[in-house]
Amino acid sequence: MIRSELLQALAKQSPGMRGEEIERVVVVFFDEIAKRLAEGGRVELRGFGAFSTRERDARKGRNPRTGDSVEVPGKRVPYFKPGKDMRVRLNAE
Repeated sequence: MIRSELLQALAKQSPGMRGEEIERVVVVFFDEIAKRLAEGGRVELRGFGAFSTRERDARKGRNPRTGDSVEVPGKRVPYFKPGKDMRVRLNAE
């Protein structure tokens, strides 16, 4: 699902809201998740899952064009762990 499909689905389920209001809700929702993760926090949505960050160590990588060795700095990357309800829904037959 892409963002426009999400907006359409929300508009269909919320006929009393204007398109601009729905878009604003989605923007605020994703901005708040991103802001919390940037602060090093965790976002848990019961029944769906939890977003957090993990540390990646610095390492040596390779430039795919030249094959030269390059230093890749350490960084934080987003991580998602599905909740129990989500795992059950994904594995239902």
